[in-house]
Amino acid sequence: MQPPEPGSLAEYFDHWYADMTVSPVKDEIQQRHLGLPPHLLSSSLLGWEGIAEAVTALRLSGGATLVDLACGRGGYGLEIVDRTGARLVGVDFSAEAVRQATEHARRRGAKAEFRVGDLTSTGLAAGVADGVLCVDAIQFAPQPQAAYQEIRRILAPGGRAVLTCWEPQEPGDERLPARLRHVDLAAGLTAAGFGKVEVRHRPAWRARERAMWAEAAALDPGDDPALLSFHNEALRSPTVIDLTRRVMATAIAP
Repeated sequence: MQPPEPGSLAEYFDHWYADMTVSPVKDEIQQRHLGLPPHLLSSSLLGWEGIAEAVTALRLSGGATLVDLACGRGGYGLEIVDRTGARLVGVDFSAEAVRQATEHARRRGAKAEFRVGDLTSTGLAAGVADGVLCVDAIQFAPQPQAAYQEIRRILAPGGRAVLTCWEPQEPGDERLPARLRHVDLAAGLTAAGFGKVEVRHRPAWRARERAMWAEAAALDPGDDPALLSFHNEALRSPTVIDLTRRVMATAIAP
């Protein structure tokens, strides 16, 4: 999805998430290609093996608090706390996403709280998190460095951050959407004061994405607005796939 410029993003995403509630086909395609179970409502492109990597990197235990930043419908955070026994706080600037995540957690009986906030202003207290997860979303911050600093602020000393995203093969490449041209997870996390910053390429994740977008590009969306958005994003995807690297970053708050 390539949303409009800042100022209308939250409203745009409210409609985007609302459309998903009546489009099971879109979820089925995404879950199948990413290896996700039907109960995991994803709004990003992290697959089953990626979730396992995030769990390992976060090193959470029972009694810990995970903040899922830009949590969407809450699927990733809920899966991770189900595996670790941690408590979940999800933050998203879409009130509709927060509503859906809250209902999803209620149905699963999960220890979770979801609230409206954004990448640079979560509304959470300093040091409240033992781990922060940000899946495929850091590029949506109008001021990315402020988002890295907010992640650092809400993490307790020794807390771990895990971010996934796409980085340009050539920084500043104007063929890419503006939001992706200058993504640099290592630089952003290091400048925010994190230690032990590591960014790893994940080509196997990219292979799953490529297959998913190929199916989405070939389908007829009809009058389903969520499928239409999915289809249109698939038509744009070859540019992003060819000009970026799929990455996962890990870092520790000092």
